[in-house]
Amino acid sequence: MTSETDWGGAPSVLRMILGRQLEEMRNRAGLTYEQAGAAIGVSHSTIRRMEAAKVARLRLADAEKLLQVYGVTDQQEIDTFLKSVREANKRGWWHTYRDVMPDWFAAYLSLEQAALQIRAYENQFVHGLLQTEEYARALLSAGNPHASSEATERRVALRMRRQELLTREAPPRLWVVMDETVLRWPVGGSDVMRAQIDRLIEVNALPHVTVQIMPFANGPHPALRAGAYHLFRFRARELPDIVYLNGLVGAVYLDKGDDVVVYREALDRLGAQAAPARKTEALLGAIRKEL
Repeated sequence: MTSETDWGGAPSVLRMILGRQLEEMRNRAGLTYEQAGAAIGVSHSTIRRMEAAKVARLRLADAEKLLQVYGVTDQQEIDTFLKSVREANKRGWWHTYRDVMPDWFAAYLSLEQAALQIRAYENQFVHGLLQTEEYARALLSAGNPHASSEATERRVALRMRRQELLTREAPPRLWVVMDETVLRWPVGGSDVMRAQIDRLIEVNALPHVTVQIMPFANGPHPALRAGAYHLFRFRARELPDIVYLNGLVGAVYLDKGDDVVVYREALDRLGAQAAPARKTEALLGAIRKEL
């Protein structure tokens, strides 16, 4: 069973873990979706959605009935599972920003908060966890030209709140490879870009953060057609690595092994071809002087 510390505190990620545990228990009991659903008075599709973490809430009463149907009798195991169900149904801190945040992005935040390791390729913008407030404001203003100043400021506040992840106890390992293009785009003007580069130099000194730059001179590389993407790894054994791809109106999350391997190998090659992490500060400093 999963304890509180196994999943990192992100509710929707915990629902994913619980769903996989329910699937494992159902298979161990030798029951089909239809049989499990009939035993607790729900449809087979509801059981499927529970196991796939596609329910907004995992009802405590349904969980209790399923444990009985699956033959779980150890009281400590039952108590631990039900405690996790209660935790999974709590709202994440980002719920207070739901007025300026698309629904699909809540899933991303859940992954980010729960990750043991975050790897990313960025081809246009500085990673959100590494942006300065001024850079984020300029970027969000350009990306949401019709938004009110109040909405923009709330989006900036959300982005800054996310960054507390890097200074918490036991932070995730963050490894970002960025195209040199990211640093050449004049987001907010020269002063903003210089401050942003200073921020990258500062954060790259943290033991759990690695920033690499892919210079123009290196030419085409393995992620050229992929666009920006993130790869999450978790402590919980129930969760596979997950790839996140975003767009203007939604996001795609990949967790099938064959798909994830393609993106992971591309990141590995990017890391090998980009400037070594130990040279990042010198490269950033040289670009800063040109601004």
